[in-house]
Amino acid sequence: MSATEPAPLTPHGPLPEGGTVRPMTRWGTPVMHSPQKKVTTYDDELRALVADMVATMYAAEGVGLAACQIGVDLAVVVFDCPDESGRRTVGVVCNPEVTLPEGKDRVLDVADEGCLSFPGAFVECGRPDFASVTGTGLDGEPVTFEGDGLLARCLQHETDHTHGTVFGDRISDRNRKKLTKQHDKLAEDYPENWPVED
Repeated sequence: MSATEPAPLTPHGPLPEGGTVRPMTRWGTPVMHSPQKKVTTYDDELRALVADMVATMYAAEGVGLAACQIGVDLAVVVFDCPDESGRRTVGVVCNPEVTLPEGKDRVLDVADEGCLSFPGAFVECGRPDFASVTGTGLDGEPVTFEGDGLLARCLQHETDHTHGTVFGDRISDRNRKKLTKQHDKLAEDYPENWPVED
């Protein structure tokens, strides 16, 4: 972070540090395509998992990550993502549930979207331009995050993962073919153990 960049918003505290980078789980793996188990125990094991998720997200240069993306069947997400203004928000949400605008307040933002579990590929995907997510934090306390721009997209994308939905499920067959073509073309850049460094 540069001296001129504002500190990220941490409404529920900073992200845990000291984790280990793990290989990214890819689309097609069963854990990616089924609803995740609810978090019911808030302990050191959960904190260690989340620290690994954070380390993996940063190593992959992502803005969000769900536990299923490192092969763990647990409904928890982490993110460090800018909103429309460029201000970053960081957070951890267990058992996330997303609330989206309805009626005249619902405005679709059609923009490129990608997924670390299908790396290197981006296609347009329409999502509401504002989102609010509620759930629990690392100690079981209630947490809420909301925002617009990329943050709104990220909160929806990561919550989808906890329900067994990948963004490829939300796009047209034509766009899915385009996405797969991009992904396959760049596959050599993302070996099986990516983003772990040899």
